[in-house]
Amino acid sequence: MYGVVAHFDQDTELYIKQVWKELSDNAVSKYAEEVQDRRPHITIAGYGSDVDIEKFISDFDCFYESKKQLSITMNSIGTFLNTGILFLAPVPSKEFLTFHANHHSFFEKYRMNAESEYLPNNWIPHCTIANRLNDENLKEAMSYCNKRIERISAIIVEISVIKAIYENNKCIKSPSIHTKALGIV
Repeated sequence: MYGVVAHFDQDTELYIKQVWKELSDNAVSKYAEEVQDRRPHITIAGYGSDVDIEKFISDFDCFYESKKQLSITMNSIGTFLNTGILFLAPVPSKEFLTFHANHHSFFEKYRMNAESEYLPNNWIPHCTIANRLNDENLKEAMSYCNKRIERISAIIVEISVIKAIYENNKCIKSPSIHTKALGIV
């Protein structure tokens, strides 16, 4: 599986990694340690492993060549029902939703390979803080993050194509295989 993910400015990335570490140190979640190469991100799109990745990356370079950095605000936490996932949610600004929709419009020819939860009108933008939490750990993580995390003014500074590598039906690595820095606003 391949993903297209938005990465944050260095301060935001370090802040989220610190929260991941604190949750791990407190034996609440090992999210950050479960997958090699994991970085804080918001997934823009997901594609199956049958995508012609060389053609996709060529199109990716064309599309993102002139795109500018994007400011977002994350000021809420949430969970997906019955998943044990806790996430930070960005404000769904018109600019951010348009950024996402434009990606999917340009990459329409790859749609048959796209994962539906990332398509416009299905997408819930989020940055995962913890996952695979049982009910008790979810409550603990929610309480901890609600007190610990302040409003985050972040900048999306780059977009990457990642490859999810699985072993025994569990993602063990997700390296960036191609990254495009976004232009400064």
